[in-house]
Amino acid sequence: MLQEPAEPKTGPRDATPGLPPKLFPFDPSLYRFTPDEDAFLDELQQAAFLYFWEQANPKTGQVEDRGPADGGAPRNASSIAATGYGLGALCIAAHRGWEEDAAVRERVKLTLNFALRTLPNQHGFFFHFANGESGQRILNSEVSPIDSTIFFCGALTCRGYFADDKEIAALATELFERADWAWMLHSGPTLCMGWTPDQGFLRSRWDSYSELMMMYLLAMASRTHPIPASAWTAWQRPRFEFNEIPYVGAHAPLFAHQFSHAWFNFRGIHDKYADYFANSIVATKVHKLWCLELADRFPDYAEDLWGISASDSEHGYAIWGGPPAMGRIDGSVVPCASAGSLPFLPKECVRVLQNLREKFGKRVWKKYGFVDAYNPLSGWGSPDVVGIDAGISLLMAENARTGFIWEQFAKNPEAAKGLELAGFQPNPKA
Repeated sequence: MLQEPAEPKTGPRDATPGLPPKLFPFDPSLYRFTPDEDAFLDELQQAAFLYFWEQANPKTGQVEDRGPADGGAPRNASSIAATGYGLGALCIAAHRGWEEDAAVRERVKLTLNFALRTLPNQHGFFFHFANGESGQRILNSEVSPIDSTIFFCGALTCRGYFADDKEIAALATELFERADWAWMLHSGPTLCMGWTPDQGFLRSRWDSYSELMMMYLLAMASRTHPIPASAWTAWQRPRFEFNEIPYVGAHAPLFAHQFSHAWFNFRGIHDKYADYFANSIVATKVHKLWCLELADRFPDYAEDLWGISASDSEHGYAIWGGPPAMGRIDGSVVPCASAGSLPFLPKECVRVLQNLREKFGKRVWKKYGFVDAYNPLSGWGSPDVVGIDAGISLLMAENARTGFIWEQFAKNPEAAKGLELAGFQPNPKA
């Protein structure tokens, strides 16, 4: 989804097969949110859902890539990934009764119909950004397999949840089965990062650990245009270390450890390389420790205030985070960094989110919940909400509370087939 920065000086080495060490031996699924924490998360989720309800084009269902945090008319610049998260959000809203079931179903059908019949595609894959009303490509964006994957995940979640609705099931199935994953391999062992009408296939490939797991699992499980199962072993799993703590990492912000986990429930399973859920726990813990070590430069970072992922900044959209440090770190806090990690460190992440709301109030909390980023040192706050950031926050909050999105997505046979082809096995019992 994002271009990765250059490799750090302390370059990672390939991870050895096996499970990561039990550095933080606890099961986050055993944590129970207090009534106050649960009520707060419910409010966060409802506010985020309102973004997907109001910032979707009423004629097409396509969700804005970003929108004003205080609300306002859509800007007609939609993101196929934000639309995918929006489909997951619609399932949560119907389940929790935030909108009438009939209205939600109608929105789902509108969104899927437009994507299938009108939205431009190339071999079943969509452009990253499009005009929300016409569907035409904007910003010279690429046909993006990773962003299309997030859309497919949302569509399949709708197929799982609205299992009694034949129209939704048929639309979601046709959309997913139209995608020609073999074409996106472009005669290589790993998937290309994209395609453009003027340049053809991009030279970069999805060949190293990141948010790519959901994409490979669905591509291998495709009934119509699958890629070989050997593709699962073709991408690298670099080993990083921080304060002698090893984990499989990425040259990317924290979202790389979150996005696939929004849909696939990796708890209690592993392939021959790693337990990826345990790995994300370690990576999130390491990220927190790294933020705390930055407190000598940025005194706002503390036990209850940390978290940096790709987001808005005072200087524009920033690909920042760590470790190792990447981007122009300035003391900003990004709410989706902790919200997207709620299933991994529930107690610590909800503490950050509640502290943000309580300490900074209306400066960080607007109509759609948290603004995309806030700098306590300068007082700067983003005026916007970014769709994928609101999406990962909403879905991971629900998974941490109930596992609902995991449950609905798992109803699709493709989910189990992908995990099986990748060689996932239950973890040995302690």
